[in-house]
Amino acid sequence: ALPDHAAVLDADRRATQARTGADQATKDADNTISHATATRAADIAAATDRGLMVPNVKDAHALTLPELAGALGQLAETARAGKATPADLSGGTISITNVGVFGVDTGTPILPVGEAAILAFGQVRDAPWVVDGQLAVRKVTTLALSFDHRLVDGDLGSAVLRDVGAMLTDPLRMLAWS
Repeated sequence: ALPDHAAVLDADRRATQARTGADQATKDADNTISHATATRAADIAAATDRGLMVPNVKDAHALTLPELAGALGQLAETARAGKATPADLSGGTISITNVGVFGVDTGTPILPVGEAAILAFGQVRDAPWVVDGQLAVRKVTTLALSFDHRLVDGDLGSAVLRDVGAMLTDPLRMLAWS
């Protein structure tokens, strides 16, 4: 069976609703409350000469996995080239960071202000792993998820982490899902 991707979509929906309904609410001069429209955006942390930049893909939920990967890669390159616009860097919902590129096995990602979650990937390395009762060498990584408990319940956050792990364990299944 496919991983329950509904958890990822539900977390994104909750974050969008909360940002639209609470964080984005403002009072106009006549004390009427207006709401800005929040977008569902996937962010990627990119190390640049100017420091860490976190551009995001707007309406990420409407893209297939290959389209999202391409859009995130393009935005990361734009940020590294110093050409990211303020719009590219604002309005994010969920960030992805890769501490593994620095040779780090794991880390505790700090949640960016206004976002629902951030997922960190550690370095991919060979490690002993039990497969079908036998010890084997496998490629492994560590995942760490930080999320805003005002938006995401612990069981939902855990389900998202489980689903990402399941998709990474079986990439062909992940591609079929997209």
